[in-house]
Amino acid sequence: MSEQTPDQPTPESPAVSTGEPAQATAANNAAQQRQRASQLLQALRAELKKALIGQNLVIDDVLTALIAGGHILIEGVPGLGKTLLVRALARCFGGDFARIQFTPDLMPSDVTGHAVYDLQTEQFKLRKGPVFTNLLLADEINRAPAKTQAALLEVMQERQVTLEGRALGVPQPFMVLATQNPIEQEGTYPLPEAELDRFMLKLRMDYPEQSEELNMVRQVSRSSKADMLEVTQLRSLLQAKDVMALQKIASDLPIDEQVLEYAVRLARATRSWPGLSIGAGPRASIALVRCARARALMRSGEFVLPEDIKGCALAVLRHRVRLSPELDIEGLSVDQVLQQLIDQVPAPRL
Repeated sequence: MSEQTPDQPTPESPAVSTGEPAQATAANNAAQQRQRASQLLQALRAELKKALIGQNLVIDDVLTALIAGGHILIEGVPGLGKTLLVRALARCFGGDFARIQFTPDLMPSDVTGHAVYDLQTEQFKLRKGPVFTNLLLADEINRAPAKTQAALLEVMQERQVTLEGRALGVPQPFMVLATQNPIEQEGTYPLPEAELDRFMLKLRMDYPEQSEELNMVRQVSRSSKADMLEVTQLRSLLQAKDVMALQKIASDLPIDEQVLEYAVRLARATRSWPGLSIGAGPRASIALVRCARARALMRSGEFVLPEDIKGCALAVLRHRVRLSPELDIEGLSVDQVLQQLIDQVPAPRL
């Protein structure tokens, strides 16, 4: 891992041999790995906060999805730092990074790649598209038509792209971070339900607090760039193998059967809840558990708590349900209805 310092441990280190029984030694090693992973994630969180001011909850959710191996849809008005967040994460992450600016004339081949005829060899060669990367920023994804948006479906779910009849795997880990503006609707195309379901989390970026905005203006006005913070000073803390190690540590975190059942009950409750015309599918239950494990690792927990499920429930569920027309007319939001559901579905006591 690049630029290591004594307080920046790696998530995977060789086990230290002791005279303890093998089972106790394995448990100690697992606990030490979780501790090192949590410290590394806190260091990464601190680096991202240097670039993105006033969006701590969003930073935590992005790190959650990174560890859980999912994709993110970020929604917010212009100027809140959606693209800046992705650029900062790419700076701290030593893997490959690519960006696609979605426009109405963008073709599916511009995303996935295409075959090019080579005059010298008189053969067709595959030219891979920008999806063959570790971190993919899909900027203003709702500006491309459904045909182009659908080009992402296979790679988001299967981590592969089919070109000229060949299935080509993308580098691992792979993560799509898509942005969209919820206000401007002219020239935009709503994301199909099948594509929305592929996003593990949907995040909403809100305006920063006054003190945070004041700090932001103070820093940006000293920057050499006109209206954005620099990310060049951020340290590179992670490589691709480190992210995969963190994902493995998180997936091994113990979860009680009652907590697992609680995640399933939350997702199933959306299918019969008053005010919701469409509920969440099984992918929501899986995403709740995976995100809860990631959140438990970030707080250096030894197992998953019901609070970990609750903490990610809104981001997991809000794009997988649909508000009934009656409540929509009354001015209620999906988040308000989901929050009532989360508050009323009983959580287990451990």
